[in-house]
Amino acid sequence: MHLAILMTNTDESEFAQRHPKDGEKFTDLIRIARPDWRTSVFAVKDGDFPQDLFAFGGAMITGSPASVRSGAPWVAQLLDLIRDAHTRRFPLFGACFGHQAIALALGGGLDLNPDGWVHGLTRNKLLNRPDWAAPLPDEVKLYGSHCECVRTLPQDATPLSEWNGMNTGFTLGRHIFTTQHHPEMSRSFMTALTEEMQQTLGPEAHARALDSLTGRSDQQAFAESLARFFEQARQP
Repeated sequence: MHLAILMTNTDESEFAQRHPKDGEKFTDLIRIARPDWRTSVFAVKDGDFPQDLFAFGGAMITGSPASVRSGAPWVAQLLDLIRDAHTRRFPLFGACFGHQAIALALGGGLDLNPDGWVHGLTRNKLLNRPDWAAPLPDEVKLYGSHCECVRTLPQDATPLSEWNGMNTGFTLGRHIFTTQHHPEMSRSFMTALTEEMQQTLGPEAHARALDSLTGRSDQQAFAESLARFFEQARQP
């Protein structure tokens, strides 16, 4: 399968230059489960959109420090593309910013996290289990880093997971799958990011994040579920 990666990460800092870009991270994620799948990366945050998204087998929308509610022209264009993809029942996966963008584009609502930054290894209660999500445990551990959240889901969406009463993922039909978190991130990258964000997080959130990183994410199970999601979404 050939997937499009819609790269929304606007971070061009020295820190970002020292680490793999999101296109590489999401390619590595899907290849944990399907080593022969291909990807093409489009820096939509720079206005680089696919000429024909629907020539691909599906698309993954990445995370970003940008806000979906920023009103930036590239964000508006992405929201239009999401609505078009939904109309065509085109397979879409969204992580963090991607999760929020899909929600907002399809009629959901966003808000600031009620308790401030969520950062570190999160433990998400699985609320529903589509057939393709069989590899996921009942409590899904994923790295997270966000200060905004999905407040209300789009019409007809099914909540997939929650953390501390906050929605952290949903599905819509057979063609949409989202997570608020970062299945593409490795433990080493998350550790480095936690140190980079120490001042932003503040002492308490920073300490909680470091403590959480003694655990391991369910990246492998998530990658297999993601691959199965795309496979079933392409079936007639």
